[in-house]
Amino acid sequence: MRKGVGSRAVGLAVGFVADRLLGDPRRWHPVAGFGTAAAAVEQRTYAAGRAAGVRHVALLVGSTAALGLVAERAARRSPVVHVAATAAATWAVLGGRSLVREGDVIGRHLSSGDRVAARRRLRHLVGRDTTRLDEHEVARACVESVAENTSDAVVAPLLWGGLLGIPGLVGYRAVNTLDAMIGHRTTRYRDFGWAAARLDDLVNWVPARVAAGAALTGAALDGDSLAVSRAREAIRHDAPAHPSPNGGVVEAAFAGVLGVTLGGTNVYEGRAEDRGTLGTGPSPAASDIARANRLSRRVGTFSLVGAIALALLPRPRR
Repeated sequence: MRKGVGSRAVGLAVGFVADRLLGDPRRWHPVAGFGTAAAAVEQRTYAAGRAAGVRHVALLVGSTAALGLVAERAARRSPVVHVAATAAATWAVLGGRSLVREGDVIGRHLSSGDRVAARRRLRHLVGRDTTRLDEHEVARACVESVAENTSDAVVAPLLWGGLLGIPGLVGYRAVNTLDAMIGHRTTRYRDFGWAAARLDDLVNWVPARVAAGAALTGAALDGDSLAVSRAREAIRHDAPAHPSPNGGVVEAAFAGVLGVTLGGTNVYEGRAEDRGTLGTGPSPAASDIARANRLSRRVGTFSLVGAIALALLPRPRR
């Protein structure tokens, strides 16, 4: 077994537990720092074309992954240091606790009848217009965000961390953050953000399907064959209509397991977007947010097991 794989596995587990217990760092969050740096770099690299966007993404992702590689090699000299460094990187890039916390707050606002507060809090999770959403639309938006971000902010970084260690953790988060910043079909970013959006689709293709599989596995372990059947049907027939090749798969899995209908028409900066219909159940209610959060935590735990297995895989010696 290659040197460092055991400490990598332990570091991933420690970082995962830290995220579950503590959530995101309150101050000096590395991901926020990366976003600030990326915005500053954009002032110099922006141009209305795909080539400029490719250079922008290559510079930021490449430099971040290179720093992660330097940290990985330096930390590997000591198992204790390697565990600590991997745990710190894992904690920094995961967002599972914060995601569930936001869902809990929105669910409480809806349960108490305060739709205005729920809509306002929902803006922390989604980019759509929330001002006119009713209770079911707020719950739907929240459940969809929990589903998609479980894959993006928990499953994907864990798997890339298990496969590549610290460079995989920080490199993945750089890609995902850039997609959130510039991967939009707006006038400014339609071409410049193309590379960020396509690269994010690529690095999340497998994790999204792992997340969907984990959701189905949980339902199967519970003996809920109906939920498994619903989820499979939604993934097979409904997910392809979703504009995201990855988000549709995860949301369809959550819709089937939870027995609700997700998808529909969302409004982004005055532009309506039909995102298809996922599942065949009723529209989500406030109580379904807590169920989605429980499913998210279970999917995250299964993904940690997968990441540890990846970390422990024997690799050829150089």
